[in-house]
Amino acid sequence: MMLTSIIITLLYLMLIGSFAFGFDKINLFKLEDLPAKTTFSVIIPFRNEAENLPALLKSINALNYQNTLFEIIFVDDASEDESVKIINNILKGFSNNQPNISIIKNKKTSNSPKKDAITTAIEHAKHEWIITTDADCLLPKYWLDSFDEFIQKNDTNCIAAPVNYIEKNCFLNRFQLLDILSLQGATIGGFGINKPFLCNGANFGYKKDLFIDLNGFEGNTNTASGDDIFLLEKAAKKHPKQLHYLKCELAIVLTKAQPSLKTLISQRIRWAAKTSHYNNWFGKFTGLIVLLKNALIITLLLLTIIGSYNLKVFLYVLIIKFNIDFFLIYKSAVFFNKKGALRSYIVGFLVYPFFSVYVAFISLFSSYKWKGRTFKK
Repeated sequence: MMLTSIIITLLYLMLIGSFAFGFDKINLFKLEDLPAKTTFSVIIPFRNEAENLPALLKSINALNYQNTLFEIIFVDDASEDESVKIINNILKGFSNNQPNISIIKNKKTSNSPKKDAITTAIEHAKHEWIITTDADCLLPKYWLDSFDEFIQKNDTNCIAAPVNYIEKNCFLNRFQLLDILSLQGATIGGFGINKPFLCNGANFGYKKDLFIDLNGFEGNTNTASGDDIFLLEKAAKKHPKQLHYLKCELAIVLTKAQPSLKTLISQRIRWAAKTSHYNNWFGKFTGLIVLLKNALIITLLLLTIIGSYNLKVFLYVLIIKFNIDFFLIYKSAVFFNKKGALRSYIVGFLVYPFFSVYVAFISLFSSYKWKGRTFKK
């Protein structure tokens, strides 16, 4: 057990350390107020989002980008609430100087409604670049300006961009903030070491021609989620030098954390369900090492309690994980201006191994609910 502990700990230390190193390799992108050039089709799939759409539409109305250079395509995925009516009513109050905003119906052709929605919208898209986001998001004022200037300055056809949670003063929210800070840290770090393996569909852009060239989501439609990562994997394999991360504070999209532990677990089961379908070996390796490290912490704790493992060695293993995790999360918290979440770091650190191992175990056997629908793994 001692040798196993050393091997897993060293691998984990090198992995998270490489992300922290890679995080700093991605330069912070600053806007220079260049004349806008790029045209965008922003795709927003939605299902039963009546509660969230007013705030999203308000943020759309506040976008700084030239209205003639982008369009918004809402894709209704069989909503059963007042979502469509709310969008139409709010749009009536917009000024005449607004972007082209349309609502279309999703054409369901696979087991993945969201992938179908994006594919449906791309068929209608008029512009060169596609950007996807979610209906429960808030878009920053200079969101499209950030993408535009980055595109003008870089040879790129696919861009992952930052996402974080709206902050609330409760432990469950801070726990999720710490989790997404670690995920975003690993995302940015992966790009920094030229091993991109994560992105978030709430803030993801690519050329329409690239989507067509990669045959869209073909080969991944049996998995309900993963519209972002599976496309990223294809882009990384075929056009690695044109795949970039937009590390820009003015491009951070905010979304809602889960309101309860039950919905959080359901969300994470959905996320875990797609990992077995990853084609990127580095992504699978990272997931395996992180899972093994968390399982190791629980195993060593139990062995130490019953007196079958050295307490001092267990504490060394725990302290190494504590420090290297904090090193990466702190970097991410500074970039996202979320240092307030760090006050729950100690408790979150102690809870997380049990949470992550439980989710991984349950995801092997459990279906999950998403937007009122049940999906099998």
